[in-house]
Amino acid sequence: MNNKQIYKATLGFSIRRLLWDFLAFLILGGLSFGGFLIGDKAASSEESGAGLIGLAIGAVLGIVVLVLMLRFVSYSYKAGQIAMMTKGITEGQLPDNVVKEGRRVVKERFSTVAGFFLVTGLIKGIFNQLGKGIEALGTAVGGRDGGTVGSAISSVIQTVVAYLCDCCLGWVFYRSEITAPKATCEGAVIFFKHGKVLAKNLGRVFGMGVVSFILIGGLLTGGFYAVSGVIPSSAVNEISGAFAEMNTEEPSAVISFMSDPANVRLGLSIVAAIILWSIVHSAFVRPFVLAGVLRNFLEAGMNDVPDESAFSSLDGRSDKFRKLHSQLA
Repeated sequence: MNNKQIYKATLGFSIRRLLWDFLAFLILGGLSFGGFLIGDKAASSEESGAGLIGLAIGAVLGIVVLVLMLRFVSYSYKAGQIAMMTKGITEGQLPDNVVKEGRRVVKERFSTVAGFFLVTGLIKGIFNQLGKGIEALGTAVGGRDGGTVGSAISSVIQTVVAYLCDCCLGWVFYRSEITAPKATCEGAVIFFKHGKVLAKNLGRVFGMGVVSFILIGGLLTGGFYAVSGVIPSSAVNEISGAFAEMNTEEPSAVISFMSDPANVRLGLSIVAAIILWSIVHSAFVRPFVLAGVLRNFLEAGMNDVPDESAFSSLDGRSDKFRKLHSQLA
């Protein structure tokens, strides 16, 4: 199966993720808006800012619901998609009911939710720690300017890290005959042994990301701004007033922009568009890019499966990796 066929075959996961993420987004917006209305109506004429307080409380509740839905439902579909992409790449075929099989594989590999998030947390921790090491090295070598360069490199690495984590998770699914922690160690080693091979994916990763942000993000911003008139003027005035107060204490271009009531609706539209863009991009664009990145990662690993001696080479680069490696003995 080629990358396009695998992407199309696993699109069911993307659709289900989008529906759950969109539902979570609506709940967040509804609770935030409802909190403002309740606070605004409950306030007496002498009270000011009660609507804004209600907005904040509603937003906090919405974020809690959002995190729970993304963590326990949406992410399971993402893991299932990675599992089936891995199967399509390594075996060249996929079952008829891809979604059902993907969820079965995830449940089989990780008997508990805690076990799944323990492994994914370790993957992110290892790669993030190695990214911070490059930033520190830049500072040590070039002082402040070196640190700036190191920070820029580290920011790029963080974007790549997200793909590496998914690739490493794919390797964990592929190496089903060994423990998930050991497969995690192997996945980290694969990246550092075959970095040049995987680097050719950077253009695709960043190019598709920029195009997606400009096209999808731009359309969403325009759409949200077109319907932003439903936001009550009282809410606009309270939000701009809060930003105006912040601007007197700690001025910045963004705070100054939002302190003008005429800009509030546009600012909120941009924020809403970025949130929804991240959901759409993650559900549809990222998997398209990931299919190619994952193929290169898996093929590099299958042609050179890391052994114990390769693990030792990373012990000095990451405390998290060394700790995980020591637990394998």
